[in-house]
Amino acid sequence: MEWKLATAGELSAALRAGEVTSAELTDEAIARIERDDDAINAICVPDFDRARAAARTADQARARGEDRPLLGIPVTVKESYDIAGLPTTWGLPLHRTYMPTEDAVQVSRLKAAGAVVLGKTNVPVGLQDIQTFNEIYGTTNNPWNHRRTSGGSSGGSAAALASGFGALSIGSDLAGSLRTPAHFCGIYAHKPTLGLVASRGMVPPPGPALPVEYDLAVVGPMARTARDLMLLLDVMAGPDPLTLGVAHDVAPPPARHERLCDFRVLALDEHPLLPTGSAVRAGVGRVADALVDAGARVERDSPLLPDLAEAAVLYTKLLFSGSVARFPVEAYEQLQARAAGLSADDRGLDAARLRGMVLSHRDWIEANGLRELHRHGWRQFFAEFDAVVCPITPTPAFPHDHSPDLMKRRIDIDGVEYPYFDQLIWAGLATMPGLPATAIPAGRSPDGLPVGVQLIGPTFEDRTPLRLAELLEQKMGGFQPPQ
Repeated sequence: MEWKLATAGELSAALRAGEVTSAELTDEAIARIERDDDAINAICVPDFDRARAAARTADQARARGEDRPLLGIPVTVKESYDIAGLPTTWGLPLHRTYMPTEDAVQVSRLKAAGAVVLGKTNVPVGLQDIQTFNEIYGTTNNPWNHRRTSGGSSGGSAAALASGFGALSIGSDLAGSLRTPAHFCGIYAHKPTLGLVASRGMVPPPGPALPVEYDLAVVGPMARTARDLMLLLDVMAGPDPLTLGVAHDVAPPPARHERLCDFRVLALDEHPLLPTGSAVRAGVGRVADALVDAGARVERDSPLLPDLAEAAVLYTKLLFSGSVARFPVEAYEQLQARAAGLSADDRGLDAARLRGMVLSHRDWIEANGLRELHRHGWRQFFAEFDAVVCPITPTPAFPHDHSPDLMKRRIDIDGVEYPYFDQLIWAGLATMPGLPATAIPAGRSPDGLPVGVQLIGPTFEDRTPLRLAELLEQKMGGFQPPQ
């Protein structure tokens, strides 16, 4: 039997039953990567010798009667995570030779759970793009259409999963970097609640890998099924043992409901600041129809929903406020001069990006206070609803665009061009207040590309959108391999 697209749950069952060994699974995965990855370029740093050794160790442990959540299961890891003995570059040529000496906390947790790490997956430069390419490792292609992007910044991980290169992967998300690649490649991903999963060792080179929790940013699981997301999140969740983990354990509450008919869901496919393409609107519609058919309560609007336009502008400011921290003084002063020339009436996203880049500490405190008001609004919303289903980006995967000035790039939405970074606003709906969000497949576009949507849930109730994702997978079907 070929195990190419088997889930982590299926592999665990087969390993326990003695139907296959970890060594066999690992050899098969390595052979597949060596045969197929030239066309995709998902695995940028192979670690095959150590993977084979880890697989043999896993088989020996199982023979002794041991059993751990991921024992013997081949996985991949986003290049931006530190793995001792492998380069961590973040796609930055300056750091192409940087070699950490310690594993990131999440890599340590994967290994402690028994996972076999096949290698690292490709990323954009500095993780700062919605595509995945850099001059060190080249371009990662979408497995469905090699002329299109796999997404970013966890695009290598998404492409690897869609191609059958391992059963699980771990990525990160600041501006949709888990959810967008999942949407573009037809897989599952989960952006955890801000603060639920420790991120030490997922840091730009040359480090140091300090136990710091960054604003907006999270790390999280990627898989080919919703159940596998839950399995991997259980391994990843918990505070850093160097900080809050000294005194606290994490026990996320169970999902609010176990049946689709009991869920209360708001379905959104329109945003006041950016159109949603027809293919993505259709994906949201398919999920909403499946929910209605199952007897769930589905609304299309609610006065409890926080203001989408205000949320998008606020998210944009907070996101871009961190993007220029290491800019040269001269470049920063030029941005300040440009921002000073903006009209006070300009409330568009371009203006928000520029203002965000030059936020003073006083301005950031004010923005953070407004964020807390939005969080309060979401708490009130989730007293009446269990989840929001909405787009991740307004379009399916778009053609590769390597033009160097990101601010001049454009995204085509049903034949009309919009600023490239405007497409981040749907991802920001969950990111800005720190809510959990699960990306799920929702069918295909007319030209055969995957379409995904996100299920946004209540703070620290990550099992609610994950369980909803699992139930929708059972009703609608889930991952389908590239044709």
